[in-house]
Amino acid sequence: MGLSDKIDNQAEEAKGKVKEGVGKATDDEQLEAEGKVDQASGSLKQAGEKIKDVFKS
Repeated sequence: MGLSDKIDNQAEEAKGKVKEGVGKATDDEQLEAEGKVDQASGSLKQAGEKIKDVFKS
């Protein structure tokens, strides 16, 4: 469960980076903003997983 969550979170961050890049390239501010939100969400979830790992040890 933990490893798949970490992979999903990293995928969400990567998807956000792609969205942000496409938004910048096409001057689509909304898509760029969505990309930033996806990245932040993935990062926040990754931080939560790291905290869980600390308490499991």
